Amino acid sequence: MKISYTGRQVELAPAERKKLEAEFAKIGKLLDGKQEREAHVVLSQERHLHNAEVTVNYYNHPLVGLGSNSDLFTAIHSAAQKLEKQAVKARTKWRDTKRTPRKASSEVESEPAAPADAQPDGAPSGRVYHVNHHGKRKPMTLDEALLEMDKTRDYMVYRDADTDRVHVLLRRRDGNFDLVES
Repeated sequence: MKISYTGRQVELAPAERKKLEAEFAKIGKLLDGKQEREAHVVLSQERHLHNAEVTVNYYNHPLVGLGSNSDLFTAIHSAAQKLEKQAVKARTKWRDTKRTPRKASSEVESEPAAPADAQPDGAPSGRVYHVNHHGKRKPMTLDEALLEMDKTRDYMVYRDADTDRVHVLLRRRDGNFDLVES
């Protein structure tokens, strides 16, 4: 990892610079992949407070660590620690994201369909049907669902207009109704 320091009238001792370069080398191992990254360290001073800003561009996303302290070395060290946390998070996010190419529609149609009843171990399974009428139906109130339910239906599944949750209205044998809320 290449490190460039920018600041006015700010100098680091050789031992401190060596420690910081070792810390940036650790961050560089996290970030450097096919190309070497470049870190920009901007140092400034306001009265008795030293500010340090470390910026690294990682796959077109800037990672920025800010640190401030009365001691210059401690300010740069805290900024580097914050940058390391961001680097670990970005690296984990990049590593754990699934990046598989999508199949074209012609490839999907040409593949033979597996039987719905068969499982890999050979045991028969029950069929599961997923019906999504969410886009076609509007939410209802309880009164509208009661009016919509006719004599031939024993149950009615609807989305409640107030809560936007799924409710099930059941007709009991005695003619009364039960309401199941999700």
